[in-house]
Amino acid sequence: MILNVSGRTDIVAFYSKWFINRYREGYVDVRNPFNYSMVSRIKFSSVDAILFCTKNPNPIIEYITEIDKPIIFHVTITPYKNDIEPNVCDKRLVIEGVKKISEIIGCDNVCIRYDPIFLSDKYDLEYHKRAFSRLCFLLEGYVKKIIVSFLDIYKNVKKNRDVLVNREFTASDYKELGLSFSKIAKRYDMTVQTCCEDHNLVEYGFIKGECLSHSDAYKLTGKAFKTWKARGSSNCQCVSMVDVGVYNSCKHFCKYCYANYDENLVKKNYLEHDPNSSLLIGHLESGDIIRERTK
Repeated sequence: MILNVSGRTDIVAFYSKWFINRYREGYVDVRNPFNYSMVSRIKFSSVDAILFCTKNPNPIIEYITEIDKPIIFHVTITPYKNDIEPNVCDKRLVIEGVKKISEIIGCDNVCIRYDPIFLSDKYDLEYHKRAFSRLCFLLEGYVKKIIVSFLDIYKNVKKNRDVLVNREFTASDYKELGLSFSKIAKRYDMTVQTCCEDHNLVEYGFIKGECLSHSDAYKLTGKAFKTWKARGSSNCQCVSMVDVGVYNSCKHFCKYCYANYDENLVKKNYLEHDPNSSLLIGHLESGDIIRERTK
């Protein structure tokens, strides 16, 4: 089993103490997001590897050496300011955190996500090209792979259209971005790719790949895994993972987020977080049905 920590919220940035408490205790409980009383119990003895996804890796750095499982980090670094990402910490601190993690677990196990890309009068193609070049320059030697994606129209995105003021990509936009990003990445000995995108930009120098491929998972664990059918897209060939997060619990409040759609609920959930609970949000209740998940 591979844990995704997490696509539903930023556990590393906001709940690292909780995660390491669970790791020390040997298990974590996860509510089914579509059936409140159903709880999966995951024992870390059944976990083969952990993929940490975060916008701020710094809170978990002091705990990394405690984790005796193969680890991969996907760190999202975008060029947006606080109009788009109100609570994301200073990107310079994030970059320093990436360097520290790379030194601990190796650059092959650290990936940057430049994700998502959208275009507006403020964040135009030239802005993105300058930002991407600066990012690659600062992380040369610490990162080998960068994954990009493009803005999807989630519920939260529709609500924040007046803030994003984004425009549609044209064919020439994709070509210009693809050619320039490929050239920049190559200059700094990095690869750049998309995952699960209609426009994969391979014709402009991007490589074909997944967020976590079957071959990479095998190198980490020596095991084969099924394809992640939960993604709901035939374009996605990532290995199957188990998410331990909770929707509407990330305090970054990014205007493009797919996992948050109610800021008041986020604030309420955050207040219900107990770092000593087996659940990320709240506690087990009398009517809960707990079943151990092994794969």
